[in-house]
Amino acid sequence: MLLLQPRAVPAPALRERPPPPRPRPRRRLVPPPLAAASGSIAVNSDEDAFTRCSGYLFEEGAATESELPSAYVLPGIAAVYRRRPLLVLRRSLQIGTSFGWWFALRYLDRVNERADDMFELRAAQLRRILLELGPAFVKIAQAVSSRPDIIPPAYLDELSLLQDRIAPFSTEAAFNIIEKELGLPLDMIFSEISPEPVAAASLGQVYQAKLRSNGKVVAVKVQRPGVQAAISLDIYILRFLASLARKAAKLNTDLPAVLDEWASSLFREMDYREEARNGLKFRELFGKFRDVSVPEMYMEQTRRRVLVMEWIEGEKLSEVRDQYLVEVGVYCSLSQLLEYGFYHADPHPGNLLRTVDGKLAYLDFGMMGEFRQELRDGFIEACLHLVNRDFDALAKDFVTLGLLPPTAQKGEVTKALTGVFENAVNRGVQNISFGDLSGNLGRTMYKFKFQIPSYFSLVIRSLAVLEGIAISFNPNYKVLGSSYPWIARKVLTDNSPKLRSTLQALLCKDGTFQIDRLESLLSESLRARTEQSLVRNQQEDVDSARYAIKQVLSFTLTDQGAFVKDLLLQEIAKGIDALGVATLSSATSAAASRLPFADGPSPLTSLDDEDVTNLRNLYRLLLLLSKVSQKENSSPIPGNNSAIEKEGGSTDELSLVLYEITSLPEFLPVISIIPELPPESQQQLLLLPTDLASRILSRAVARTIRRMFM
Repeated sequence: MLLLQPRAVPAPALRERPPPPRPRPRRRLVPPPLAAASGSIAVNSDEDAFTRCSGYLFEEGAATESELPSAYVLPGIAAVYRRRPLLVLRRSLQIGTSFGWWFALRYLDRVNERADDMFELRAAQLRRILLELGPAFVKIAQAVSSRPDIIPPAYLDELSLLQDRIAPFSTEAAFNIIEKELGLPLDMIFSEISPEPVAAASLGQVYQAKLRSNGKVVAVKVQRPGVQAAISLDIYILRFLASLARKAAKLNTDLPAVLDEWASSLFREMDYREEARNGLKFRELFGKFRDVSVPEMYMEQTRRRVLVMEWIEGEKLSEVRDQYLVEVGVYCSLSQLLEYGFYHADPHPGNLLRTVDGKLAYLDFGMMGEFRQELRDGFIEACLHLVNRDFDALAKDFVTLGLLPPTAQKGEVTKALTGVFENAVNRGVQNISFGDLSGNLGRTMYKFKFQIPSYFSLVIRSLAVLEGIAISFNPNYKVLGSSYPWIARKVLTDNSPKLRSTLQALLCKDGTFQIDRLESLLSESLRARTEQSLVRNQQEDVDSARYAIKQVLSFTLTDQGAFVKDLLLQEIAKGIDALGVATLSSATSAAASRLPFADGPSPLTSLDDEDVTNLRNLYRLLLLLSKVSQKENSSPIPGNNSAIEKEGGSTDELSLVLYEITSLPEFLPVISIIPELPPESQQQLLLLPTDLASRILSRAVARTIRRMFM
């Protein structure tokens, strides 16, 4: 990884003595405080465990690497190691004895009925074994730590504690690699370079330097000698074992295929040219976001084993209390996942920094994910159905997302999902813990033998990391509560046919207008941040609300949003028709009350149940419009605690509707947005009164005819 806590011990010597360094004048650059307080990296016993137990792999690998394919090609890897049976045997015995010893201890624990008591100790021992076996096993453990279809839930927490760090290798070897890759002496490339690495990981280590060509301070990441060969050997052995395990055990997934997919991504991560290209694309898409910083990549100085990028000064996001930057991270992650479909697939705390000027910096672009459009839409649909408790539809979404096969028994899955999510959703979207949801879902997935696509675990991990960072200083923070407003705005304004169909089904379920859901979507969409409104203070909240209103109106007044417009006009026409009947009844009863011995009837005695519902919906639509205008300083939504809901069809409904109509000046903020709409939308807006009048007249005529003949 690009930035890790500094560590310090001399690196293990390579078996082959490096060529004597050519004399070169080099000024030593003092590493900044972030990288190391001293000039060396401290190494603890965990990080040096691999060097002691498996360091020979790097030494052997340095001689083998030139024979291996640069990309993951299993036949090519197999051809190399078939010629080295003793090395394969030695490594296989090491892997077998390490895990065999651990499994034997677990077996004895079960025999002695001490499995639960010894779990923490055995879990720690397993983590130690993985560290000793090196990068491939650490990377695999990190990958499967978010795969509940492969690993039982009890082991996931312990595996998530694994850190990708081992002792640094020699600086002389690193400088030799730089010169070999770039074909130039070191002092012709850099005017200054730190004498020791400022950070070290299993795949490589980082130096701070200054480019001679332009004087820019850069981070220079150098790949560990022999690491690709060492990982290739482990993959060759593990691929064979995975095939045996698949035949011998009933697993929830195709383990060899999962291993192949992971190995392909790891080989891409070991090609620093690919990482630099990812960084360029990420910077192009997200570097323009306010308060987001993406380092510049220096492609001229980047090779397969050497990456040169802009040096970014800062602190780990997990070590500073900055909830605003977490919000920036959530917005940026949602844009990555659901807007562009190109996302940072390894956003652990070490790859997120708070820069000295208060921005969120992304580092390390070795693992990036692609999210296809149909999966983006499916993810949004799943969030909508979850929040609106539509668990039947949620089970279908899981098929779309590839979590369930089309032949799955969706009835049983729906019951399970209801049990998992009902209590969480009842607390409200802003109180849903993403970590709890993913944990509960993981247990359900393991029980029902879901197959989890690789992209899903990366998406879950990227959002869970942000929530975990925020929770460390704000226990009440919920990433889904911050994400849902963005999703609500997306579904209200996106012209994707699939999302339009979802919105239509959501708002008009079983032929009935679901005003509660419209209220929720509109209210939540107003809370959504935009790239323009991501500011540390709240001065631009009003502009954010105006932007949301303008987006919703622009969408509603287009052909794509015609169904929303028709639905709203239909409900308003029903409400105005009911209002006319109630007003006429009220006037009649008022006149009758002046007559002697007259008992004035209720103004609503002539309204049937449908009219009462329509009048209630009209009030709620007017109140919602008022809420949109005032954003936060409005009265509560009736779906929660209004007089209408408490009293049912009471006489207060007419007075409440009339009160909202007399409050038309409150709607001026909405009206003031009209000139900002596109010309086509303004033209559509001018046609609305005629359309609405036609609908009202049609209902009035139908009501008159119905009363004449019934």
